[in-house]
Amino acid sequence: MEQAGVDATAISVFERQVEQVQAGVSTMIYDADVGPWESPQLDVLEVDDSLVAQTAMIRLNGGLGTSMGMNRAKSLLPVTDELSFLDIIARQVLSTRSHYNAGIPLTFLHSFRTSADCLAALAQHDGIENAAMKLAGVPLELMQNQEPKLLADELTPVEWPAEPELEWCPPGHGDLYTVLHASGLLAKLLEAGYRWLFVANSDNLGARVTAEMVSWFAGCGAPFALEAVRRSKSDRKGGHFVTRRSDGRLVLRESAQTPPEEVDASQRYGYSSTNNLWLDIADVNDLLAEQGGDMHLPIIVNRKTVDPSDATSLAVVQLETAMGAAVESFQGATTVEIGRDRFIPVKTTNDLLVVRSDCYRLTDDNSLVQDSAQTPFVELSAAYKVIHDFDARFPAGPPSLIDARSLIVRGDWTFGEGVTVVGDVELGLEGGAIPDGAVLDGSEARS
Repeated sequence: MEQAGVDATAISVFERQVEQVQAGVSTMIYDADVGPWESPQLDVLEVDDSLVAQTAMIRLNGGLGTSMGMNRAKSLLPVTDELSFLDIIARQVLSTRSHYNAGIPLTFLHSFRTSADCLAALAQHDGIENAAMKLAGVPLELMQNQEPKLLADELTPVEWPAEPELEWCPPGHGDLYTVLHASGLLAKLLEAGYRWLFVANSDNLGARVTAEMVSWFAGCGAPFALEAVRRSKSDRKGGHFVTRRSDGRLVLRESAQTPPEEVDASQRYGYSSTNNLWLDIADVNDLLAEQGGDMHLPIIVNRKTVDPSDATSLAVVQLETAMGAAVESFQGATTVEIGRDRFIPVKTTNDLLVVRSDCYRLTDDNSLVQDSAQTPFVELSAAYKVIHDFDARFPAGPPSLIDARSLIVRGDWTFGEGVTVVGDVELGLEGGAIPDGAVLDGSEARS
């Protein structure tokens, strides 16, 4: 890690994490130790547009979409025929700056695998650079640290001569705090007069800076807040909020920290994390200074193969942390319940099919607006998991899902042009081709 130029604080954090895992420290959070959390609702007495000018934004853009078999930035995936996630984010930020006449600094947190391609794509958007707003000290890019993937059995660095880059991985988005500390970005923002920082994933096109949200955060007085949504069937794998019984602190429990035997029981906890964060820049900067850049976040042990596109390659573990877990580090931290219009995540090809469908529409101000009355539940078979295979099965584009409640595909089906799904539809294991213009009507199944 030293030879690769990794920041000294990041190395120290990684060493501590390895020692904890080697010692067998449990990474699980058990039901017996936590209770439910009731999230406050979004309640803004007065919206102050001027507060937007004191707000900065970071978008997490280090993900490769490995769960979809990708080896490049997931944000470069097309959402429409012409625009990728990254294109839409850039347009949204430019629209927001223009709407509020505010210089909102934008920084992307990239990994060593996403930086070059994404910077090249962003260069196509005139005015996106912070320097264009005389904010030369605020970079458009910060780099995530990198750490070795570890052999699952030995917890020693894996060797993969065929592609040495695959020996490394980013340490999860909890690395944000170490990066912020090392870069001095928070101090730069404070010096420039910024008070609040909004952080969100690049695969969530509902996450935008608005005067309503900034006014809420400024008014609530919390040092740290997370946007929360009521859990749905599609949120089974997301983090959820609980209260730690020992001290009453708000805790974010990720799915990887939920014991397998308690996954079903965990559905009774009503709120999921959107990973949309609001930070008081001064409070976070002070805490990081006190703790030497180490937020001491809970460890997540992520089990994968060294080559994510080859299930037969060596089994490895990646030690990760979640940035939302920092909520327990701040006295007075809170959540706020928001609508699904601010939470449109794409973690799998199931989600991608919905976002690409007619359920959503891109408006003139580059907002992604839901036209369907509800978000349909989509569950595709393993034949659709990898993006190349997924695209091949929708050669003429996604089916219409605007009137669908659910689409469950058990087998391997190829969809023709102009297919419409209505109500609750399930396609069987036999697979086949769905002809052009077909209407799959399951509306009577639950009538």
